Amino acid sequence: MKFPTTFSLKQIAEIISCTYVGDDDFPVLGMNEIHVVEPGDIVFVDHPKYYDKALASNATIILINKKVDCPEGKALLISDDPFRDFNKLTSYFQPFVPSPQSISVSAKIGKNTVIQPNSFIGNNVIVGDDCIIHSNVVIYDNCIIGNNVTIHAGSILGADAFYYKNRPEGYDKLLSGGRVVIKDHVDIGALCTIDRGVTGDTTIDIGTKLDNQVHVGHDTVIGKKCLIASQTGIAGCVVIEDEVILWGQVGTNSGITIGKKAVIMGQTGVTKSVSGGKSYFGTPIEESREKLKQLAYIKKIPEIIKKINDK
Repeated sequence: MKFPTTFSLKQIAEIISCTYVGDDDFPVLGMNEIHVVEPGDIVFVDHPKYYDKALASNATIILINKKVDCPEGKALLISDDPFRDFNKLTSYFQPFVPSPQSISVSAKIGKNTVIQPNSFIGNNVIVGDDCIIHSNVVIYDNCIIGNNVTIHAGSILGADAFYYKNRPEGYDKLLSGGRVVIKDHVDIGALCTIDRGVTGDTTIDIGTKLDNQVHVGHDTVIGKKCLIASQTGIAGCVVIEDEVILWGQVGTNSGITIGKKAVIMGQTGVTKSVSGGKSYFGTPIEESREKLKQLAYIKKIPEIIKKINDK
């Protein structure tokens, strides 16, 4: 998430009422999660296990719960609860703004685009030319839809990330301030759910096609010309490269990469990153030829046991 203008370190510290290490006018350009941070961004860290990773990341402002040595060229925001204060910043820069009508006055709808009855288009949404938005589609604030996109009935774009911190009193939600970005010539089936990024974008690239009842988690990036079949569940922060095929009821772990032109057979659990150009099957995932061989061997076990017992 980039801020509308450059803020100073002192200004950010005042918003969240914390101390800081660095020059008062140290520039702050935005805030992001660690996998997408850039120079000028704030990243938060609240566990010693991840201190070094955060301090060495591309972020130049680290929101942290302990005063540590500040790396050269960076700044620190010292907070007793970085998770809480990251949420404060999200609320400050990307607050929830109710829309009094089904198509927000701030939404921009392209030429020849059709929006069927009972759909909702939120604040600052951009929909391109020659799109068809079927009935009961919900497009949350700030989403961007390209040209020649079809979204079938009941699909929801831009709901919050499924991201919580377990506290003694219950689960504390990390607020979502990111977007969903759908590129040109994408088809989205009925009853699909595509969550927005926490601070960045959940992206579906040109020419990709989603079947009905597909879920795409926060900050996931899906490449060009992918095919994703029904009841597939893609976790957050997944990278799916170009021309990947995911058949029905595939599920993935978060933070993995599926390589270009990989084919994932139905009901496979993608438990780790896999390289492109191969076919995969099973849980845990393996190359499909190897997995099918294993299943064939398993079927022979009763016959082998019988032979042993008959001796």
